[in-house]
Amino acid sequence: MKERHNRLSTIKDLIKNNRIDSQDTLLELLKEEGFEVTQATLSRDLKMLKVGKISDGWSGYYYSLPESDFISESEKSYIQDVRRGIISIEFSANIGVIKTRPGHANSVCFALDVLALPEILGSIAGDDTIFIILREGMTKEDLLESFQTRIPEVN
Repeated sequence: MKERHNRLSTIKDLIKNNRIDSQDTLLELLKEEGFEVTQATLSRDLKMLKVGKISDGWSGYYYSLPESDFISESEKSYIQDVRRGIISIEFSANIGVIKTRPGHANSVCFALDVLALPEILGSIAGDDTIFIILREGMTKEDLLESFQTRIPEVN
């Protein structure tokens, strides 16, 4: 988990300090920093960090972090819903069961949908239980890392 957190931090630093115009360039820079990752992993990382490409006005496009590296006010309220509602998370293969406080499953499930964690393919909420399906190739450790990055208080 720590490696992903360190990699995400390194990606942010590389984008802040370099004019990067392709994933190949970013992969090479990451390699120089000691991170061997696939293009698919890098794509997920860029999506999680909400990295976009912007025009330089004359010769092409380059990667950019969101306007502010801070969480928007609406995202903060969804994160609060998740923090407030989740009691536990357990997995069997790629299916997760999230236990929530009674009556909180719908708001937590909606918040997870809005936060668009790349590991989650879909979810179904009851009153105090949410079933989640992880995307192909994702593990519970990947999701828990994502939680640690975006919603630190959820274990």
